[in-house]
Amino acid sequence: MSVFPQVRLRRLRRSETVRSMVRETTLSPQDFIYPLFVCHGSGVRTEVGSMPEVYQLSLDQLAGEARATRALGIPAVLLFGLPAEKDPLGHEAYAPDGIVQQAIRTIKDATPELVVVGDVCLCEYTSHGHCGVVEDGQVRNDPTLELIAATAIAQAEAGADIVAPSDMMDGRVGAIRRGLDERGQPEVAIMAYSAKFASGFYGPFREAADSTPAFGDRRAYQMDPANAREAMREIAQDVAEGADLIMVKPALAYLDLISRAREQFDHPLVAYNVSGEYSMVKAAARNGWLDERRVTMEILTGIKRAGADLIISYHAREVSRWLDA
Repeated sequence: MSVFPQVRLRRLRRSETVRSMVRETTLSPQDFIYPLFVCHGSGVRTEVGSMPEVYQLSLDQLAGEARATRALGIPAVLLFGLPAEKDPLGHEAYAPDGIVQQAIRTIKDATPELVVVGDVCLCEYTSHGHCGVVEDGQVRNDPTLELIAATAIAQAEAGADIVAPSDMMDGRVGAIRRGLDERGQPEVAIMAYSAKFASGFYGPFREAADSTPAFGDRRAYQMDPANAREAMREIAQDVAEGADLIMVKPALAYLDLISRAREQFDHPLVAYNVSGEYSMVKAAARNGWLDERRVTMEILTGIKRAGADLIISYHAREVSRWLDA
């Protein structure tokens, strides 16, 4: 066995060129999915207070955003909608003229080659802010499945390439797959939020999407952050029901589960670098506490090194510009 001084691992760290030659994990714009928040109105470009450089956008702003995103080499966007009105059953989520359905058509008209992913959930659309049908103060699983499937179908018929159920109801992937196939949409893929945890890192998103629950919380259907084996069971169930892509959300505190999922499943694996992870970096950088570019690149490289094939990130556009510089 060779030992020091014959083996000097620092030999391959002596310059940036040498380091880049032996680098094991690299980031590319092609690795990212960029989230967008879409609202009604005209000329709306409202910055989210807790998420610097992230905006709520009206439909007339979307064509430019889509072209700019694709021009950076990013292949896909993920759409979240802010409805005109909310009601207990979240009707705008699955209405043919719902805000996300309109956004899908707008983006596809502007940039047909950009992959459009529709977030499939009810929380932004319901007056109670929960992800499903509420009866007697409880979120009911089975009655929610019909509405979740209807939302996915509406998005697919508007032109979505991928639908992404984030509600964490049992059986929703199977319900969506059956619904899509029955409506002549067998080519539309499902990106399942398979292991989505009840996390404190979602706070800024709830401001961006106006989706804070009116009562209680989501721990009765989102996962307990302490559970790893259960996460693998959730992923396995989604795979069995027909998921085409699987996801772990959030990313930064769950790198071990990204790694475990990569080892156990062959499906394309997505990690969601969520709003709180983004906002922490932005806040610390604005206070001069850390180097934003360096830390952002380190976090995203870590997520990919753990095993993610794709990363949903609010940093996607700025990182793509850095990579191109």
